[in-house]
Amino acid sequence: MLYSLFKYLAETDFPGARLMDYITFRSGAALLLSLFIALVFGRKIIDRLQKMQVGEIIRNLGLEGQMKKTGTPTMGGIIIIVSTLVPCLLVGNLGNIYMVLMLIATVWLGCLGFADDYLKIQKHNKDGMSGRFKIVGQVGLGLIVGLTMMLSPDVVMRQNREVTNVTTNEVEDVVYETRNIKATQTTIPFVKENNFDYASLTKWMGGHSQTGGWIVFILVTIFVITATSNGANLTDGLDGLATGCSAIIAVALAIMAYLGGSIIYSSYLNIMYIPGSEELVVFCAAFIGALVGFLWYNAFPAQVFMGDTGSLTIGGIIAVLAILIHKELLIPLLCAIFFVEDVSVMVQVAYFKITKRRTGVGKRVFKMTPLHHHFQKPGNAGIEALIQKPLNAIPESKIVTRFWIVGIFLAVITFVTLKIR
Repeated sequence: MLYSLFKYLAETDFPGARLMDYITFRSGAALLLSLFIALVFGRKIIDRLQKMQVGEIIRNLGLEGQMKKTGTPTMGGIIIIVSTLVPCLLVGNLGNIYMVLMLIATVWLGCLGFADDYLKIQKHNKDGMSGRFKIVGQVGLGLIVGLTMMLSPDVVMRQNREVTNVTTNEVEDVVYETRNIKATQTTIPFVKENNFDYASLTKWMGGHSQTGGWIVFILVTIFVITATSNGANLTDGLDGLATGCSAIIAVALAIMAYLGGSIIYSSYLNIMYIPGSEELVVFCAAFIGALVGFLWYNAFPAQVFMGDTGSLTIGGIIAVLAILIHKELLIPLLCAIFFVEDVSVMVQVAYFKITKRRTGVGKRVFKMTPLHHHFQKPGNAGIEALIQKPLNAIPESKIVTRFWIVGIFLAVITFVTLKIR
C-alpha cells in the first residue's frame, strides 16, 4: 500500500519518495515494523489469549519442569503471522508474483495450523486435526506454488554460463542469456555451475520432457513443503527452539534471495539470476523481525507458545521461500535440524514396531523423540534404548542454545557448498 503510494509520489518528484525503489530501505523498514508489531501488539495478543484461557495442554512425559508449562497461552503463532503480513502489505510490492505467493502461503498454512489448535482446545487434548487433513492442506499449497511457477509468465530465470580461456582453461567471466526463460532448473552444490534441470530426469519422454520436468518439480515442491512444515512442527517442543532455528534459516534465505535477485552478485558468484526474486528480501526481513519479536516472549521460560498456528506456518514459509529462489535441494542441509527431528520420530516408530512384531516387546533407538527430548532424559531413567548418551539430562535452555549453534553452522556450510565445485 505504502509502496504504491510512494511510487505515485515519485512521479510527482515528491522528496524522499524514491526511497521505496531500494530493496534495502524497504527491507529495513519491514524488519523494524514487524519487530515493533511483535513486541508491542504481541503482548496484547498474549494477554488476550490468557483471558480466553487458550492454554497449552501438556502430557506428563517425565521431563524436568515440563508440567510447569501447563496453561501457558498457545496459538501465539498469530503474532508471527500478523507481524509478517502487515509490513509486507505496507511496504511490499503487491504486484510481484513472488510476494503474492508468500502471502498466500502464510495465510494458507496459518489457517491450517489455527484450525488444528482450535480443535485441540475444543477437545481438551493433543489430538487436534487428523494428520491426513494436514497433509491435504500442505499438498494443496504445494500444488498452488508448483503450478503457479509453471504457468505464470512472471516466474522466469536467466541461465548462467561460464566463459573459459581456451589456453589456460580458466574461467574468465560469467555471462547470462539475453532473455528470460521458463525452466525447471534448480541449484545444487558440488557441481559445475550449480545447476540441475528436472527435465533431465524425463528425457525418455522425448518432446514432452520439459512437461515431465515440471511434473517432477511440482512433486518435489509438495514433498519439500510437507516435510519442512512437519519438521518445524516437531521441532517446536522446547522454549525458543523452533523460533530461533527458523530465524537463522530465514537470514540465510534472505541473503540467497538478495544475491539471486541481483545480476551483479549472481554473476560474481556464478549462480542463476532470478529477476524479481529480490522482492523476497522484503518478505524475509518482515519474517525475521516477526520471529525475533516472538522470541522475546517465547525464550525460556516461555510466556507463550506458537502452537501449530506458528510451527506449521514457519516451516511452510521456509520451504516456499527456498522453492521460489530455486534452492529447494539445499533445504536438507540448511534445515537439517528439522529433518533430523522428522527422521528421529520415524526411526523410533519403525524400530519399535519391528522389534515388537519379532520379539513381542517393542524397543527404542532413542530415549524419547522428537530428538530434542532425548537429551532431556537421563541415561539411567529406566528406559531401554539403543542410545543412552548423554547419561545426564541436559537443561532445556542449553539444548536450545546448542541447536541454535548447530543451525548457524549449517547455514554457513550451505553457503560454502555453493563454491565447492
